[in-house]
Amino acid sequence: MMIKISRISIRFLTWFVWSSVFFGIFFCQVTVAQSNNDYPKKPIRIIVSFAPGGGTDIIARILSVKLTEILKQPVYIENKVGASANIGTQYVANATPDGYTYLFTSSAYIVNFSLQKKLAGYDPIKDFTPIIIAASQPIAIVVNNKFEAKNIQDLKNLAVKSSLSFASAGVGTQPHITCDGLFNSIWKSDAIHIPYKGAGPALSALIGGEIPVFCGTTGAVSQYLKQGLIRALAISSEKRLVTMPDIPTLSELGSAQLRNDVWQGMFAPAKTPKYMVEKMNMAMSQVLGSEDIQEKFKGLDLIIVGGSISQTVEYIQSELNRWDAVFKYNASHKN
Repeated sequence: MMIKISRISIRFLTWFVWSSVFFGIFFCQVTVAQSNNDYPKKPIRIIVSFAPGGGTDIIARILSVKLTEILKQPVYIENKVGASANIGTQYVANATPDGYTYLFTSSAYIVNFSLQKKLAGYDPIKDFTPIIIAASQPIAIVVNNKFEAKNIQDLKNLAVKSSLSFASAGVGTQPHITCDGLFNSIWKSDAIHIPYKGAGPALSALIGGEIPVFCGTTGAVSQYLKQGLIRALAISSEKRLVTMPDIPTLSELGSAQLRNDVWQGMFAPAKTPKYMVEKMNMAMSQVLGSEDIQEKFKGLDLIIVGGSISQTVEYIQSELNRWDAVFKYNASHKN
């Protein structure tokens, strides 16, 4: 039996098919748009890879308050400490990429990988999507108030004559690498490094007289310097800080090769949806642009960085290249 299909039926069928396709695409786009606008739907967790009270932790907590206001969802800070910041970094690298878990860390993120490679337990390029670099700050060499060294030359003399010890927030952190380069590569001393689980515990030990020297970020030591609890002998920036005009730089003291800044930034697990990381970048940019945050950062001797995701990706790659070169230099100039 032959079925006849009229021209009207064919036209109707064609119209029906194309209408279905059109409305399917339309409603799909509407659903995606609504989903994008709804993010975030629940609280966000930021993993800080350093101990409470340290420079990175302080910055993260300041930013989280403003971020909560902008995103209309609570932003919680959770510290996961250990292995020179690797524990927290590894945790986020393995987290579900759903846009609700982020990493806030320092340039130890790059330094540790350059130093340890596969032993770091993560790949800074493959395992993460950079969100933004929030701020940067130089490294300060500070001493206990009762310590006999009054300037960097005094410190050098003591280090060369005896087995002086210096502390940092952990093995492989940028302050550790910088001061190790100063004490052992440039001064050729036998200084002993004492690692702590974060700047907070190390500074408590410094103030208490348990250790004579600490190498850490200006953000971590700033409040203690202002309170007169410790003294700064030098900083690692190219120029003196406006807020610390009397503290000389390592460059002007003859160690220009150690000029560097520590940065703090936010990262998402790889494969986090693009619209989520873009929204977080926009929110963080808004936070960094607010007057109250700028005022607070100025008080901590922090320099605001910011930038787009593509700019941050490019910067992270350049940092990886730079630190690979630093470790090659240190290895060739070691005692």
